[in-house]
Formats: sequence, structure tokens, C-alpha cells
Amino acid sequence: MSKKKSASLERRIERIKSQLVGLGDLRPGSLSEQYTVCGKPNCRCVGSPPQKHGPYYQLSFSRRGKSSTRFVRRADVSTVRKQLKNYSRLRELMDEWVDLATELSNLRLGETRGK
Repeated sequence: MSKKKSASLERRIERIKSQLVGLGDLRPGSLSEQYTVCGKPNCRCVGSPPQKHGPYYQLSFSRRGKSSTRFVRRADVSTVRKQLKNYSRLRELMDEWVDLATELSNLRLGETRGK
């Protein structure tokens, strides 16, 4: 029974590896919309009700212990969203891989102990 389980885990890990290869561009972080008020006396942003300027898109991320923020051009927002989604999927797949690899390792250790 453990050989079947072992083979099943190995197949699942191989599927994860093939999915990782096809992810595409990656980017950690989160994207937010920002709106601003310029403060010019006759501008729509100080009217009643105010109509703020924007949206402006801002990417926030931490990498190697450093936090950063960057503005993203409106034309690049869909590309950045796809990169963020790919990175999120990478993390999910890696977590799943580690879980499966741990289970497989435990199974193999149990097999060697029984011999």
C-alpha cells in the first residue's frame, strides 16, 4: 500500500513542477489605487462633493527585508496584476510541494524503519 501512496505523491509533485515552469513573469506585493487632492482653489477635487484625481496605482512589496513602493502606469496595471497572480500561484504551489514532499519523506522513512 505504501508503494502506491508513494507513487501517487511523486506524480502529484511532478504535476506541481510542470505547473511551476509555465507560470510566467512573477512579482511579489500588492497593488492599490490611490486618489489625491491637488488643493487648487477652483479644481474639482476641492468641490462639493469632491472629485479626487486618480486612480493612481501603487505597488507595495517587501523583498529581502526591504519594503518598497512604486507607482505603476495605468497601461501596465493589467500586466502587473498578472505578475502578482503568478507569484501568488507560485507560493501556493510551493506550499503544496513542501507538504507533499514532507509526506513522501515520512512515508519513505517509515519504509526504511520497517526493514
